[in-house]
Amino acid sequence: MQLSRQFAISALSAAVIAAGYAPALAANEGISDNEIRIGYLADMSGVYRDPIGPLGQDAIEMAIEDIGGSVHGADVVVFSADDRNSPDVGSSVVRGWIDERNVDMVTGLVASSVTLAAVGLLEEADKLGLVNGAVSSSVTNEHCSPNHIHWVYDTWAMSNGTAKAITQEGYKNWYLLSADYSFGHALEADVERVVIENGGTVVGRARHPFPNNDFSSFMLQAQASGADVIALNNAGGDTINAVQTAGEFGITQAGQILAGMVLFSTDIRSIGLENAQGLQFTKAWYYDLNDETRAWAERFRERTGSMPTMVHAGLYSSTRHYLEAIEATGTDDTQTVRQQMADTPINDVFATGGYIREDGRMVHDMYLVEVKTPEESTDEDDLFRIVRTIPAEEAFRPLSESVCPLVKN
Repeated sequence: MQLSRQFAISALSAAVIAAGYAPALAANEGISDNEIRIGYLADMSGVYRDPIGPLGQDAIEMAIEDIGGSVHGADVVVFSADDRNSPDVGSSVVRGWIDERNVDMVTGLVASSVTLAAVGLLEEADKLGLVNGAVSSSVTNEHCSPNHIHWVYDTWAMSNGTAKAITQEGYKNWYLLSADYSFGHALEADVERVVIENGGTVVGRARHPFPNNDFSSFMLQAQASGADVIALNNAGGDTINAVQTAGEFGITQAGQILAGMVLFSTDIRSIGLENAQGLQFTKAWYYDLNDETRAWAERFRERTGSMPTMVHAGLYSSTRHYLEAIEATGTDDTQTVRQQMADTPINDVFATGGYIREDGRMVHDMYLVEVKTPEESTDEDDLFRIVRTIPAEEAFRPLSESVCPLVKN
């Protein structure tokens, strides 16, 4: 396990860390170890590095700074590690944090396979997980637990927003290209459900290795299918490579539509507006929503040199909401804090009127966006226009369809 960028706001916290976590002389009885210990587990070097990765810790640190650096006199300490998109590596890190560091909360949690392994350990230890990066809707459906909350998005919301809109526009025949692991499988199933519910048909499908650098054969198969739409049920570098390959083969120029199910602003910059223009997809957040989001995003850019993605905003929001719950209750006890978080609406730079359901899903508005043309864009960060706001109650899987055992039917 690698410990990197250990973060403490005050000199007192730094001294405690240097002393090997020696007990503070005036410990806060309500907060274990007189510290609030957060683990940030994410892909720091692979396909999800740019949209989430190391800059996610900056978002967490901004939340800590904005609540004053400590809660009831207890300093906030952050550990970070690269999960390498491996469930085994991620589990080892989380187990070490629980056993050796007595971490209170783990956040980030990007690849769905890593996340599902990690949240199982957190439930066993009665620690809290704030899932921001993982997309699989199973996280708060069949794999729900009283020990984690799913914050930013999920496959149900992403597919419902994008696939529904495109199918209703009359593009009925779909080809599904999916990453071959739990996230891709979940997204594929959700897209197929939405397409069929809206009168469409799946005419073909394929699954590619994760991660994958060569999409030539997959794109040729999709092109040969004659489908109206090719759904990219992947993310990060895989989506970028797939879109670039489609451009090389002239797929969109020939009339087929590419539908990206999980896209980030960093992806669009990598692809370029020339190739990405007109692409529609669903987002959980965009920096240009209002004055408050623009101001926060500018702070983030001044700090990191980059505009934040929706996951960076989610990491800030979920961390701050967590710390404010500890402040309100005077304890870092997992279930007490989780209940306080669920009892308190989320109104911040990420969401307005957001709330946490009994299945652990944080429900909030989503947005269908379209990539601007190069001529429409005013600068390198002016990438999208909002086509439609998807209301919170429409955006996520209704509880009536949930199989989560925490849901009271």
